Amino acid sequence: MSTVRILCIGDIIGLPGQQVFAKWIDRLKQEHAVDAVLVNGENAAKNGRGITPQIIDFFKEHGVSVVTTGNHVWGQKNVYNALNERNDIVRPANYPPACPGRGYAFFTVNKTTVAVINVHGRVFIPDSLDCPFRTIESLLTFVGSKTNVILVDMHAEATSEKRAMGFFLDGKVSAVYGTHTHIQTADEQILPQGTGYLTDLGGCGPLNSIIGVNYDQVMAKILSHPKASQFTVQTTGPMVLSGIWFDIDTATGKTVALKRIRLVDNDIVIDTSKK
Repeated sequence: MSTVRILCIGDIIGLPGQQVFAKWIDRLKQEHAVDAVLVNGENAAKNGRGITPQIIDFFKEHGVSVVTTGNHVWGQKNVYNALNERNDIVRPANYPPACPGRGYAFFTVNKTTVAVINVHGRVFIPDSLDCPFRTIESLLTFVGSKTNVILVDMHAEATSEKRAMGFFLDGKVSAVYGTHTHIQTADEQILPQGTGYLTDLGGCGPLNSIIGVNYDQVMAKILSHPKASQFTVQTTGPMVLSGIWFDIDTATGKTVALKRIRLVDNDIVIDTSKK
C-alpha cells in the first residue's frame, strides 16, 4: 500500500504563530516523516488579521504546499492579486464568485496529485455565504475527476456544523478538518467510510491568550467595555503549535492512520520588529 502523510497545522496567529511554526516545522517533518504540509494562514499577518504575499512566501520557504484561509482572508488588501494569481493559497469556495481567488488547489507529492478544498461555515457567521455543503458537493465533481486524495478545511465557528461536514463527506474525501476557533479538539477519528476527521486543528501562537490575542484586552471588553474592539496579538509567554497528520492510501483516497499534534514551547522570544 502506497500512502502519503500530510501534516495540517491550525490557524497561524500573527508573528508568534509564524515564529513558533518556523522553529518547529523542520523537526516535525523529520520526526513524523511528513510528505507535505498545509497551514491555515488567515490570521498570520502581524496584527492577526489576514495574510500578505510575503507571508505566503515565508510559508513556501518552510515547505508549505497550500495555505488555506477563512473570513479574515480579506484583512490585507495587498493579498487580493495573490489570491487571483497564485495556486498555493485558497479562500473559502462558498464566497461569491466575484471575490478574488478560488476555493481549491492541487499540488503533487511523491507523484501523487493532492487536492485541497476550503469552505466556510454559516452558523454564527455574519457574512453572506452560499451553502458550504452544496458548494463542495458541486466542486467534488470537478476535483474528484483529478484525484481521489482530497483534504477539506472547514473554516467554521460551530462544532456541530464541522461535524456535519465530516459525515456529509465521509467516503467522498480523504480528510476533513476544522479551523477558525484556535482551540484544538480531541475527537480525531477515521469516520465509518474512511475519511479522517478532526473538528478543529487548534491555533499556532500564544498559549496564554484568548484565541491568540491579549487576554486582558478581551476581559476588559467582556467586563466593562462592550464596544471596545482594539485587540492585539499576545507576544509573550509560552507558544503552542497544533495540528494533525493524516496517512492517506493513494489508491483508495482513504485515511488509514492519523495523529493529533500539540506541542508547547516555553523558549520562544518573539521579534516584534518583523513585518
